[in-house]
Amino acid sequence: MLAASPSLRRLSSSSSVRSLRRVLQHPPTPLSAAPPPLPPLRTLTRALLPHLAAAHRFSTASFSSSAPSRLGECGGARGAPEIPEEVEVEDEAGALVRHDTDAYAAVELALDSVVKVFTVSSSPNYFMPWQNKAQRESMGSGFVIPGRRIVTNAHVVADHTFVLVRKHGSPTKYKAEVLAIGHECDLALLTVESEEFWDGVNSLELGDIPFLQEAVAVVGYPQGGDNISVTKGVVSRVEPTQYAHGATQLMAIQIDAAINPGNSGGPAIMGDKVAGVAFQNLSGAENIGYIIPVPVIKRFISGVEESGKYSGFCTLGVSCQATENIQLRECFGMQPDMTGVLVSRINPLSDAYNILKKDDILLEFDGVPIANDGTVPFRNRERITFDHLVSMKKPGETAVLKVLRDGKEQELSVILRPLQPLVPVHQFDKLPSYYIFAGFVFIPLTQPYLHEFGEDWYNASPRRLCEQALRELPKKAGEQLVILSQVLMDDINVGYERLAELQVKKVNGVEVENLKHLCSLVEGCTEENLRFDLDDERVIILKYQNARLATSRVLKRHRIPSAMSSDLVEEQATNGEVEASCTS
Repeated sequence: MLAASPSLRRLSSSSSVRSLRRVLQHPPTPLSAAPPPLPPLRTLTRALLPHLAAAHRFSTASFSSSAPSRLGECGGARGAPEIPEEVEVEDEAGALVRHDTDAYAAVELALDSVVKVFTVSSSPNYFMPWQNKAQRESMGSGFVIPGRRIVTNAHVVADHTFVLVRKHGSPTKYKAEVLAIGHECDLALLTVESEEFWDGVNSLELGDIPFLQEAVAVVGYPQGGDNISVTKGVVSRVEPTQYAHGATQLMAIQIDAAINPGNSGGPAIMGDKVAGVAFQNLSGAENIGYIIPVPVIKRFISGVEESGKYSGFCTLGVSCQATENIQLRECFGMQPDMTGVLVSRINPLSDAYNILKKDDILLEFDGVPIANDGTVPFRNRERITFDHLVSMKKPGETAVLKVLRDGKEQELSVILRPLQPLVPVHQFDKLPSYYIFAGFVFIPLTQPYLHEFGEDWYNASPRRLCEQALRELPKKAGEQLVILSQVLMDDINVGYERLAELQVKKVNGVEVENLKHLCSLVEGCTEENLRFDLDDERVIILKYQNARLATSRVLKRHRIPSAMSSDLVEEQATNGEVEASCTS
């Protein structure tokens, strides 16, 4: 995205540990006191460059979306929107007061349903993966749904170490547990064990996708105060949008209500039901907010209910090109009445890799015709990119594709499942992997590592690593790009310090598959010399036994507790047990 372009940002409000401790331990400031200055809004560091969307979610590069083929599944088969009415009631003094019924009903519904979420979190330091960054505290919103569960945003509780929730009008905070979290769809489910918390709590029901210009009321706890807040707006647009937190393309609803940091996780209420979950806004623009629509929420919840954990959103695993040019269509044998998109790349890990071919024309998805620009019909005179149809499928479900291949139409069946990119887009709620040998720090390349280079990481990070992260596809399951992230200086590695930030290709002539493979190759070395072949044809040679002795010296000097991350320690222990059992 160009520097002057607006960018999406998540909306949980954060403060320093000291400031939140004052909120938790001391009574509120008297009304006569001057209000504290508002914390500055921060733009999401996971830059939302338009051309990154395809790399983040590999399902038709130009057309990232997926919508149920039957319009009723999206809540489309409803009557025309009703015009909001106003009602007059008497106040305590007997005077007539006019209320907007939509906003008034939203407030009544929300009082016993919407909660404030307090999160303590600690994110990993990807430059020094053996330690975490300083603890931080943030606040967001959430709301109760049937089954004693609370819906909020994933970014509100990401990397959490402790979570509290508080009901409206209550001074008590209750400890909450995270049941499931889906970072791609930016949703999370919480629960509270305390029976006292559930006294007097009402659950909200999920509704439908609102029509354009229908009114919604966003309820939550934005910055600027401690009490519940209600803002009203209308639906401006419904289409797949870049989700800032998970860097994926899923359906979202754009509204013109004021959505501010702290609103994250709060419900957008239409009538007496939830129309979506507030989660981000557009920086640099006024009153452009986004809510997660009900189909995405239901898909997340149903996946958790069926499998007991977050199951992910499906992708077809293909990158497609529009066929709007008549010469292109004629070259691939498309008749004048045919429409579709051209398959240009296929993810080797997808089921489509063995079924589709490059230069196939994808005509239909589950019987829904695909237009030359990659869109499909959606509700009344609206269109939406066909990836929405894909993402609403459950993992393991089959989709029927009609393709044009060598001038002949064919119907093919493809099994859909979530696909992991070669370079992970996010690494929330898990510790990063690392391996240190002779002062060389090896890690798998991830986008969070690149984000450590700052908000302008796309330009500030090593160019080759950035290009690999955004464009390369995995060739087999479990593959990682292992890099030498830094060199912790010691006599053993003098002269190699400029070889940091390069990919490790081979160890003693064996191609490296992932970090665990590199670790096993190094630990199991039986030769006098240990050779690393890096990118740019660079080479590292070490005397193996001397290097092993130097490793403990480097760890002690830099106060590093372990030469490898916990996942590699467990892997080494497992391999040792297997070898021992085989020997016996």
